[in-house]
Amino acid sequence: MKILLTASEASPFIKTGGLGDVAGALPGALNGLKNDCRVILPLYDEIPTEFKQTMRFVGSTFVDLSWRRQYLGVFEYTIDGVIYYFIDNEYYFKRKGVYGHFDDGERFAFFSKAVLESCAITGFYPDIIHANDWHTALVPVFLDVFYRNVDGLRNTKTVFTIHNIEFQGKYDKFLMGDILGIPDHWQNIVECDDDVNYMKGGIERANVVTTVSNTYAQELRDPYFAYGLAGILNARDYKIRGVVNGIDTAKFDPASDKNLAANYTLKTVAKRAENKKAVCELMDLPYSPDRPLMVMISRLTEQKGVDLVATVLDELLAADMQFIVLGKGDWKYETVLKNAEKRFSTKMRAVINFNQDLASKLYGAADLFLMPSKFEPCGLGQMIAMRYGAVPIVRETGGLKDTVEPFNPVTK
Repeated sequence: MKILLTASEASPFIKTGGLGDVAGALPGALNGLKNDCRVILPLYDEIPTEFKQTMRFVGSTFVDLSWRRQYLGVFEYTIDGVIYYFIDNEYYFKRKGVYGHFDDGERFAFFSKAVLESCAITGFYPDIIHANDWHTALVPVFLDVFYRNVDGLRNTKTVFTIHNIEFQGKYDKFLMGDILGIPDHWQNIVECDDDVNYMKGGIERANVVTTVSNTYAQELRDPYFAYGLAGILNARDYKIRGVVNGIDTAKFDPASDKNLAANYTLKTVAKRAENKKAVCELMDLPYSPDRPLMVMISRLTEQKGVDLVATVLDELLAADMQFIVLGKGDWKYETVLKNAEKRFSTKMRAVINFNQDLASKLYGAADLFLMPSKFEPCGLGQMIAMRYGAVPIVRETGGLKDTVEPFNPVTK
């Protein structure tokens, strides 16, 4: 089967979060099942030079975006047997930062249309296009509105995956004509609450809609979790599926992770203690093999349950344990954690940053991994923690419920 996965980011080229990890790992897994899965991404300025220097130019054309006619170049790069295509347009993508620009609605509308236009350049006409989150939610829409008469795309099916419904690509209706150029009789597809809503369009036009865990698929029927889209999700219930995420077990492997002080396997797990000792030394914390070390690696936001942690922090640290937090986010939570570090200088460290090398060290050292998210579509941290032998402590929500086996304190 020929599959084209389209996303706004994919490791190792560009990654800001879990979407990048999944888009980087899933294609190789699909190819291992004898599919031909390829990936298409924007050619961002921040993609490392070592990749850009060895990309192969495939061809170019132009994309009509309402009244605009924009250049589209396609480059190709193969890594670990997976072919990646990159959409080149310096006006949209030669900038610092992947997201957060004033014209993100236009940038990702262009990218979504370019995905379909690029098939004529690459010669790769997929059986399935897999779109991910709001940034590529317009691909199923544009396919049905503009490209169903194109040879090679007449019978193409679409899958749209919701990784986080909080971010939907909502814009003023002015974009409908000025950027999307969608004819009047199609416009209700992307209309929602008198706005243009890219994610709503993806839900409407995709043949199948998936979320990244079974529980999250059920939760999205509830207005509390759906951020205004419960109505359309319940109406399209017949095509919604939950498919739990996974991790790249070759990338996240304590037997080969170069960031660890000591590598280990299930058979040599006793060596894991060396990592805990090394992390305590690195963090200038007193080391005791019998004192539990709890780690939290997270964005410091309310969604991630940091307010819940802040409420019980003093009570938590009154116990004979140590706590290390790695992450950045809301200023108020950063301040609470740094102040707690001052009060519990022998028990706690708050590293207000994100560093993948340090994260690996913490996964390899932690006895307990804290992930108290209020909602979590899937979550990768708990799976990485289990891969490294740390016990996850999570709330019963979304993918956390689906991936972490509950402990019964009565029956043990």
